[in-house]
Parts: sequence; C-alpha cells; structure tokens
Amino acid sequence: MSFAVLGPGGVGGLLAALLSRGGDRVVVLHDSGPREIHVESERFGDFTAEVDTAPRLAAPVDAVLVTVKATHLDDGLDRMPAAALGDALVIPFLNGIEHVEHLRRMYSASSVVPATIRIETTKVAPGVIHHTSPFAMVDIGPRGERVAAHLRATGLDVRIKEDEMAMLWDKMAVRRPKRTHARVPPGLRAAAEGVAIDPQLNLAFIEKAPGTMETSMQRDQAAGRQTEIDALGGALLRRAAKAGIQVPVTERIVEDLAKRSPTINSA
Repeated sequence: MSFAVLGPGGVGGLLAALLSRGGDRVVVLHDSGPREIHVESERFGDFTAEVDTAPRLAAPVDAVLVTVKATHLDDGLDRMPAAALGDALVIPFLNGIEHVEHLRRMYSASSVVPATIRIETTKVAPGVIHHTSPFAMVDIGPRGERVAAHLRATGLDVRIKEDEMAMLWDKMAVRRPKRTHARVPPGLRAAAEGVAIDPQLNLAFIEKAPGTMETSMQRDQAAGRQTEIDALGGALLRRAAKAGIQVPVTERIVEDLAKRSPTINSA
C-alpha cells in the first residue's frame, strides 16, 4: 500500500517508520525534515527506515494517516487538499471525538475512518522516535480492514471496531479517570449519546499501564506547549451540556488546565 502521514511526531513518526520497514511506500507531509526515521523500541527493536517527504499531498495514495495534535489540525489539513485525495481513506488518530465530524465536513464523509492508538511514544529529535510503552494497540473503524492488515503486519496489535463512537469514547474514558480523577465518569456522558463503553476493559488497561506512563497532554504541559485541553476536556463539557449532565468537578479541572496551557501565539 501507499500511505501519507500528516504529523510526523511520536505517533506519526513511529507508524511511518513501521510501515516503511514493512515494505509500504510512505510519504511524510511536512516542509522540511529528514528522509530517515530512527526508532528506538524494546518492542519493535532499534531500526532506521526511509520515507519520502512532500510539503503537500500531490500523488495518489491509498490512505492518509492523520496524526497531528488537535491544536494543529486545521493548519495541517492545508497539506492534504480534498482534490488530491481521490479514493484515499482518511484515518485520523487524534485524541477526542469532535475531529471526526470536522473531517467529514472537509472531505468525503465515507472516506473518513476513525481510529485510536494506545501507546507512549515521543519524538526526541528530528527523525528520532522513542517508543517506551510495552503496548502498542490500534483500533480502527469499519472500512479500514486493509489498512488494519498492514498495520498488524508491522507488529502492532490491531482490532476492527464496528462501533466507531464506542471506540472513541473508550479511548476518552481511559484518558480521563487515569489523569484527572473526575467524579462523573465519561460513561455517563457516553450513555447519554447512546454509546456503550466497557468500563472493566478500560480499568484493566489502566491497571496494567506502567506507573511512569505519561499522556501526551502531560508532556505538552510540562514542556510549555499548547495542550489539547479543548479537544478533550472541552469536548466533554460540550457533550455534558448537550445531555443536560452537571459536571462541576470536570468544569473546574478543565478551567484550571486551560489556564496552564499556553495560547497559540504565546512565546
């Protein structure tokens, strides 16, 4: 298959390198950067993979993996104009829920296949990716079977999830209780939208996660970068308000984290 990767950070860089090592053609969409990606991982080994680079999607591909942060999504989409997509699938790996609706307004709705990834990986330097978690799990929605097969062949644990909203809420549920300890669980908000999530499965994942594991938002906050608080906490508040659920604790947490997050234009 041929893939484009939008957002060659920790997740995008790792996926690009794994797919390239497996024999797929990969083009990373950015203005400048190394054509080699070096990965250091106990699970996948230490290796270097070559990728193509381009500032914008121009040649046809089978799928575009969207791995930018939610805060940079709109800017990043300029690199993948709808006219250049053709029949390509758009596979977003973003945190949160609202990005799927946004992408389906920007592109053909049927081409957008949501996915989630549970992993701890970081870009420590241009073209250098550290994968530090023992797990690397991908869930992908219907119509993503062919992409799933190629991701699975790289060594990732991959599942097809028929209920895409349950898949997105499951990822949200894992991130919320582990790091913010909100008293009103995301399950209530998911249920209000007719979505059933598996709390026992999510709690089991949390209990098995290494004690040193950090979320990407924690790392962004520690580094003084803009966080995804609106895509995560803000989305939860908007969903709760729509469902008529009172979430005062979550409101205070989101407000506090938003105050700590630099704005786009801050130094």
